[in-house]
Amino acid sequence: MTDAYIYDAVRSPRGKGKADGGLHELTSLALSAGVLNALRDRTGLDTAQVEDVIWGCVTPVGEQGGEIARSAVLYAGWDERAPGLHINRFCASGLEAVNLAANQIRGGAGELYVSGGVEMMGRVKMGSDGYAIAIDPHLALKTYFVPQGISADIIATEYGFSRDDVDAYAVESQKRAAMAWEEGRFKGSVITVRDQNGLPILERDEHMRPGTDMQALGALKPSFKQIGEEMPGFDKVAMLKYPHLERIEHVHHAGNSSGIVDGAAAVLVGSREAGERLGLKPRARVRATAKVGTDPTIMLTGPVPATKKVLAAAGMEIGDIDLFEVNEAFASVVLMFLDEFGADHGRVNPNGGAIAMGHPLGATGAMLLGTALDELERTGRETALITLCVASGMGAATVIERV
Repeated sequence: MTDAYIYDAVRSPRGKGKADGGLHELTSLALSAGVLNALRDRTGLDTAQVEDVIWGCVTPVGEQGGEIARSAVLYAGWDERAPGLHINRFCASGLEAVNLAANQIRGGAGELYVSGGVEMMGRVKMGSDGYAIAIDPHLALKTYFVPQGISADIIATEYGFSRDDVDAYAVESQKRAAMAWEEGRFKGSVITVRDQNGLPILERDEHMRPGTDMQALGALKPSFKQIGEEMPGFDKVAMLKYPHLERIEHVHHAGNSSGIVDGAAAVLVGSREAGERLGLKPRARVRATAKVGTDPTIMLTGPVPATKKVLAAAGMEIGDIDLFEVNEAFASVVLMFLDEFGADHGRVNPNGGAIAMGHPLGATGAMLLGTALDELERTGRETALITLCVASGMGAATVIERV
């Protein structure tokens, strides 16, 4: 089997997913093209050699529809021989794009891929493409569907995480992200996004609230309590499936959940031979990948079985991993991961995560991989595991090893 290597990774800053966000004036295509061309320029990539551009996008309608990967390739002015493939595994789409590229290379189907993703959440609203599991009554009843926020609250209830627990985690995420930016830990990967006149419009993540404290978060009302306890009463739906629960504790709100933002990321994946042709030195090797299906009601537990599966595929144990990037979809998801594996919190999301910086759905997985790669190089550590929970009950994970 041919080894697959990571040669470079770039991302945009995360812009607030609102009309006044720093990236809002850009289309999804323009932002995708920006990170594609930043990757090309940094590596001297001959785009005619690219086997495929695999692009994650979770809401593929409007400007993000119509096979956005190929559209982005053409918009960026790449060689027309570079095809494009759009994929969607909800929140893990960006990571799955990298995994698919790596596994194509490992299986002998080409030597050079570009992967990543985009989501302009301020321009294309989450869920605007439809969501069968939520709106088809036959499927919704069959799977005991509840919204993700209810699922996160179920996890908190099952594991006994209090409101203080999830809020304390959120405060720490904000502190770590602010420190990472202050120390320049993202400067090697984050590009400056410019407008059509070449003027800079965003240079750093703008969703962060570094002054967040427990008092500020304590003043926020739970976001999912009303839809859980009142109409449409999703708590009762959940308790039909989990009758051992006397009630669901609603502890999540905007301050301890991932932020709605705009962003894009791109990763260059190739064989060793492809890197030698390009004169590039590999930065990491993809050691193993995994994806799993899980309970679709609680929905967000995927990082645990995905981690177990990817570790088995890599022939490793949890103690062999130096660094973890666990997507902060909701605070309880990461607390569950810490609880299940007894992992050192200092090695899990050391530079903050989506609670502080935001979660541009189709791009986040590729962003997390790039963050892990930079942190391995900064600290001199060897191995990292990246994992995300996924809507409808799935999970994805990747293990990389620094070269």
